[in-house]
Amino acid sequence: MGLLFGEFLLLIQWWGQKVYQQPYLLKRYGLHRTRRNTLDLLKGLAIGLLFALGLFTLEGWFGWLKFQMFPAALPRVIIEGLASALGIGFAEELVFRGWLLDELQQDYTQRVSLWADAIIFAILHFLKPLSEIIRTLPGFPGLVLLGLTLVWAKRSSTDATLRHHGRLGLPIGLHAGLVWGYYIINVGQLVQYSNRVSPWITGVDGNPIAGLMGLLLLGILAFWMRKQLH
Repeated sequence: MGLLFGEFLLLIQWWGQKVYQQPYLLKRYGLHRTRRNTLDLLKGLAIGLLFALGLFTLEGWFGWLKFQMFPAALPRVIIEGLASALGIGFAEELVFRGWLLDELQQDYTQRVSLWADAIIFAILHFLKPLSEIIRTLPGFPGLVLLGLTLVWAKRSSTDATLRHHGRLGLPIGLHAGLVWGYYIINVGQLVQYSNRVSPWITGVDGNPIAGLMGLLLLGILAFWMRKQLH
């Protein structure tokens, strides 16, 4: 995947020069080395992390899971998780809320582009064997909702100089923060489910966005990002 993403970055330069006659296409996608974009990223990282950890804290308060003792390796898990989350957030947001969204907006309305981007984002997370697709299918609505949230996050950071393009700092940060929080909990083995409620509430196969509670918190985050557009 790292090699493919490297090829994508090279092809984007060619795409900008040959198709759009724009040598700095990444800036159009929302990658700007500015203080504002950096602050957006940090803001999104904090929000995503708090939402992810807040979900598990709330479920613990309801008695649906128990927190375990912090392992000695937790600091390493936190650092590794941050690095992995930033890499995933950067790569996926550049592809989906950068290149793909920009291409969709060339030919379709904002609404059509929004839904097409979110649905394609979700579908491409299911490029796996059929048995795995069936097993993990409950996570599909959550991925669509996450895709919508991240498009709204990007569009909420639009200003007069960016027109309808927006900055990628906030969606990268949000995406990374959510992944980081889950990584800390999952890899750090910090929780144990009590099985007092159905996995359809806490998350099928241990996936938070494949459960009612995860969808509820994602819905709150999506509503918040959408409200920022007005």
